[in-house]
Amino acid sequence: MGGTSDGDGPGPGARTSTGGRPRSGERWRAFRHSPFFPATMLVLIVAAAAGLFAGSYTYAMANPTPHRVPTAVTGVPAPEVKRAEFIQGMEEALGAELTLHHYETYEAARNAVDEQRVYAILQERPGAAELDVSGASGATVAQLLAETAPSVGKAMGVPVTVRDVNPLQEGDPRGLALFYITLAAVIVGFVGAIQFGVHALELNPAERIAFTAGYALLGGFTIAAVVDWGLGALRLPFAESWLILALTMFTSGMVFTMFHTLIGRWAMLPTWGLLVLLGNPSSGGAVSWPLLPSLLGEIGRWLPPGASVNAQHTAVYFGGHQHVFPFAVLAAWSAVSCTVFWTWRHRHPGGREEPAPAAAPTG
Repeated sequence: MGGTSDGDGPGPGARTSTGGRPRSGERWRAFRHSPFFPATMLVLIVAAAAGLFAGSYTYAMANPTPHRVPTAVTGVPAPEVKRAEFIQGMEEALGAELTLHHYETYEAARNAVDEQRVYAILQERPGAAELDVSGASGATVAQLLAETAPSVGKAMGVPVTVRDVNPLQEGDPRGLALFYITLAAVIVGFVGAIQFGVHALELNPAERIAFTAGYALLGGFTIAAVVDWGLGALRLPFAESWLILALTMFTSGMVFTMFHTLIGRWAMLPTWGLLVLLGNPSSGGAVSWPLLPSLLGEIGRWLPPGASVNAQHTAVYFGGHQHVFPFAVLAAWSAVSCTVFWTWRHRHPGGREEPAPAAAPTG
């Protein structure tokens, strides 16, 4: 009477452990299916993301140190030993290697600067030296070279003249504006895709891609208009900069959509890791690639933020010398993301069912 029958397991509402408490396995299952489990996971993830965010940016930007600085050498040097001594003194002062590229004429060296193959031009004159830096190629590199060269020359008894042959625009004296507009395009790009998952989940795949392209075009235009026409911080080649920002936003949005298709509600983790923790610090926007830790300097240009900064930087400061590579990187990430989303669209939580066709009349 009252209790379980002989040979049967515990009833649905029976306590199964000593003292009337549920077993630990049952408590864990109940916790896993409660709203407290994802909330707890988010607390841990946000805490870890905060530390990783601070760490990645501090690692990349807090103490930029050059490794290799491509430098053009031209002109007829006064004795070769002086050139060797000056270069050696610069490398010791910088704690880095000056990778020398020899050019027959100054015009060829300037073209190499415009093609962003070198960051400075060293010319030696009888009893003196000239160092041309390019602030637009990398403000941090130019500043470091400009501060180091005169002191090295003074120690050697060789006067050094430094000039900036391609300075930054007046509204962007530290060269950070391009990094900021790229950062805006990247973050708003995937935040827009997240909001589609919240407020427009019923969009079908083709519609989602089309609307992602829509907010990318409009968002890219808005960023460029505010920075150029509104604030006057940069004089942009408007159509080209707009295209780069729009392609960046679209790529960022589709990268999130791809991860959302593959792993569902935790898609923010790889998106944030790829684009924010890794991509933005290694983009070369805040700290030039020669001053980044070597690994970041190598991989940054292959990621969407680095490709965007690279293309935008060339468009603004080196018109007529634009490269296909950064556009190819952005296009490749977009194509892969769209292909993954389209191929496995049945796994994506969005979409809506098509209405069933009306039954044919009988009789």
